[in-house]
Amino acid sequence: MRVHLGSDHAGLELKDHLMTWLVDHGYEAVDHGPFVYDALDDYPCFCLRAAEGVAADRAEGLDSLGVVIGGSGNGEQMAANKVEGIRCALVWSEETAVLAREHNDASMVSVGGRMHPVEDMVRFVEVFLTTPFSEDERHVRRIGQLSTYDASGELPPLPASALEGFAGA
Repeated sequence: MRVHLGSDHAGLELKDHLMTWLVDHGYEAVDHGPFVYDALDDYPCFCLRAAEGVAADRAEGLDSLGVVIGGSGNGEQMAANKVEGIRCALVWSEETAVLAREHNDASMVSVGGRMHPVEDMVRFVEVFLTTPFSEDERHVRRIGQLSTYDASGELPPLPASALEGFAGA
């Protein structure tokens, strides 16, 4: 499996550690930067490239996932989610890493390099990479609603239960 990585200065140390860990565990790691510490760097430069790499691989049918890393992981997640076809989840525990894959079929995760010890974050990434999508009908349906909205801007219909109590429903 190919794993694309991008970060900012706050995630550089973890990204470099993950690169080694991934290779040691049989993954093909692709580093989109940064490559040197620069406290003034901008995470979109690197995270968008990592997300573009995942999207391009997946469009070609390749087995590819991605990880973006920052101080909190919030901005990096937002950047990755700007790329068409990417679903990037912010993970902060093993459970959120599992659910990102099982329920949301996330193609990327974002982790906060300043939020947890390196060992915990590596474990979150490992769990994400090894957890398959459940393919449960309700999750497929929900992802389909998101994909439809992305393509057309059309909101999914409200369920009947949401309309109860509204005048004229």
